[in-house]
Amino acid sequence: MSLLTDDFDAVVASRRAVRAFLPTPVSRELINEVIEVARLAPSNSNTQPWSVHVLTGEPKQALSALLGAAHTDPTAETLMHLPEDLPQKYRERQEQFGALFYGLHQVDKCDNEARSRISGLNYGFFGAPVGLIFTIESNLKKYSWLDYGLFLQTLMLAAQTRGLSTCPQVSFARFQSLIGGFLHLDNGHEIVCGMSLGYADETALVNSLRMPRATSQAFTYFMGFDQ
Repeated sequence: MSLLTDDFDAVVASRRAVRAFLPTPVSRELINEVIEVARLAPSNSNTQPWSVHVLTGEPKQALSALLGAAHTDPTAETLMHLPEDLPQKYRERQEQFGALFYGLHQVDKCDNEARSRISGLNYGFFGAPVGLIFTIESNLKKYSWLDYGLFLQTLMLAAQTRGLSTCPQVSFARFQSLIGGFLHLDNGHEIVCGMSLGYADETALVNSLRMPRATSQAFTYFMGFDQ
């Protein structure tokens, strides 16, 4: 393999969801550099269906405060990000993640109050100096959401090569109305996800979390090859 291949593979392997950040500021120039790379991601018929809202300082703090309060409101919106009839193999992976993640926080599975407190850290962007909110036009189909995934992965890898860490967060989609009002979105846009961006706090125990991945043989099916 070439040096370029080795470097790329190393970047992909080193990327992980970081959930504790240093307060070190990230410049607008560096963030824009990352987005400039991400904009080159492929999309169906070159539609480029992404919109990115970048917050830092007082605007980020204000949004976090609103979301934090909404998260503790028992009447707040809920989010079903996975189906109730989730197939067993996916359910097992989800439960394994929960056991490892909340285990690092020393939170029992049955302690709903503590689990809610830990999940609420999402809305403070885990202490990252930069929060991103990604939106899409609501009438676009699932193929454009696929395009969005390509864009997000490209952005995260571009950040990783520059020493920045990220955490993509679907939890922000729970508060579509609240975030839409804060960002002055029109009714035709919806939240795809949020993302924390900054420099990882490598001393934080939660950042030691590494989730196992299925082997490629478990989900890849070859046809027409000799072996």
